[in-house]
Amino acid sequence: MSTNDDDGDEEFTTTVYYDDDADLGALAEQTVAVLGYGSQGHAHALNLHESGIDVVVGLRKSSSSREAAEAEGLRVTTPKNAASEADLVSVLVPDTVQPAVYDEIEDELGPGDTLQFAHGFNIHYGQIEPKEEVNVTMVAPKSPGHLVRRNYEHDEGTPGLLAVYQDATGEAHDVGLAYAKAIGCTRAGVVETSFREETETDLFGEQAVLCGGVTSLVKQGYETLVDNGYSPEMAYFECLNELKLIVDLMYEGGLGEMWDSVSDTAEYGGLTRGDMVVDDHARENMEEVLEAVQDGTFAREWINENQANRPSYKQLRQAEKDHEIEAVGENLRSLFAWGEDAEAEGETAETPADD
Repeated sequence: MSTNDDDGDEEFTTTVYYDDDADLGALAEQTVAVLGYGSQGHAHALNLHESGIDVVVGLRKSSSSREAAEAEGLRVTTPKNAASEADLVSVLVPDTVQPAVYDEIEDELGPGDTLQFAHGFNIHYGQIEPKEEVNVTMVAPKSPGHLVRRNYEHDEGTPGLLAVYQDATGEAHDVGLAYAKAIGCTRAGVVETSFREETETDLFGEQAVLCGGVTSLVKQGYETLVDNGYSPEMAYFECLNELKLIVDLMYEGGLGEMWDSVSDTAEYGGLTRGDMVVDDHARENMEEVLEAVQDGTFAREWINENQANRPSYKQLRQAEKDHEIEAVGENLRSLFAWGEDAEAEGETAETPADD
């Protein structure tokens, strides 16, 4: 276990757990039910199985993933039956489906059982209200499921988060940590957090930076160049394609690694012009995004959107697919040697997430 203290104005402590801190014995003679066999579900189930844990996969009878799970040697039954025989139930179906699945399995959870999630949305926003006599934990790999699986197969790890919402037995933390070890997360490091912190930072990061802010910045940069007479192909390369190079540098060594690796011209231009684009108004807008996450406005909006059969979501998604940058990118990627390899990898990377 590693603890990092920052002696600045406000104390900042991060606790990180590794393999030596976790004991698989906490799951000894227990059965783990993995509900769902999508992106995370298939990775968790297979990694747990290969770590020597007794695993049963819970899938609806009509699930298209039943055959795939059985082909991997996993036991498959319905979610209710899986929960009935399990000591730990890992709920890995999509957030929007989880409340209905919980209603189906609630009566199968007994005193001392553990209810586990990979994201805190439904617990934090009260869509699922667990029994008081069960442990409620979260083990959240910070990676898509196919990488959780790939890293495990390569004897590598995927960083993850661990949180305990409810400790009915006094052993919830040890059980969660054992689960994290069994899926390979403690090989890299598991950071302790809370359901509230994980949920709110995750939603904010997705909306303001990773999935919302970055894509909007890319599209607006692309449109600025094209509207001023530059070719779509050059605009694509400069505003989208090269983004991966910059992100890889930041991932490997932070912002400092990126600044040290680009040219002096790029560094000076970025340092002097970046805040002209993402300025104080952008920061104010980010504060609004965060507030809507914190006070539940976004959660209520998303829940209502799903109850109405996702009209806005479908419209926005189609508009994104129809943006010119998508057609330009598809054509360009097909012309380069890495295009076919990248496309093939993309086809195998995604696993159905609706089971």
